[in-house]
Amino acid sequence: MEFIFPPPAPASVAIANRSERFPVRRVFCVGRNYAAHAIEMGGDPNREPPFFFAKPADAVVDSGATIPYPPDTENLHHEAELVVAIGKGGRDISVDDAHEYVWGYAAGNDLTRRDLQQVAKETRRPWAMAKGFDHSAPIGPLHAVADVGHPARGAIKCLVNGEVRQDADLAELIWKVPEVVAFLSKTVTIAPGDLILTGTPAGVGPLKPGDTCVVQIEGLTEVSTSIVPSR
Repeated sequence: MEFIFPPPAPASVAIANRSERFPVRRVFCVGRNYAAHAIEMGGDPNREPPFFFAKPADAVVDSGATIPYPPDTENLHHEAELVVAIGKGGRDISVDDAHEYVWGYAAGNDLTRRDLQQVAKETRRPWAMAKGFDHSAPIGPLHAVADVGHPARGAIKCLVNGEVRQDADLAELIWKVPEVVAFLSKTVTIAPGDLILTGTPAGVGPLKPGDTCVVQIEGLTEVSTSIVPSR
């Protein structure tokens, strides 16, 4: 097959303690999946069906990345999240079978242009430019299920310049990982290389140039991101 110019290198995520990398196909994100965060964003904390939005695969960056403050915003926010990496494809998956489709887990940060998101909400427009901008998905090294199992509880934190901003437990997820995978598979056929960011707890807040943002999840490698002035 010939192309009119060289195709881009595939997006990928590091794997803890291995030289291989995990190829990224698509990035799905779950909105308002912790009750306290739903409340702080003006939403309903009740257990309504989960909803999804997406980021482009090339928004993924490794831990340790230096990210320019993004354009067209004055309110960049951090969102600490558990990342699920899909290793087996399928559709219409049952909750009981969903864990079989998970390859591993990582700590992630769903960076958000909050002011653009607010305008999108008010005008009932898509969130794409609020969520899917360049470098908006820092993700730490993946840990295989064989090594860490399926984390269902454990601390999830976000620290900015060493100060704790978000502090919760994975047990507080409204929709658990098997339920999220099952719901998503009813809408699209999931495939190896898909990533799912499972939602953020309360405490989201602004980042500015000069900040270092670290997401920590118990049992996983942290993801650290440094924000520098816009280019």
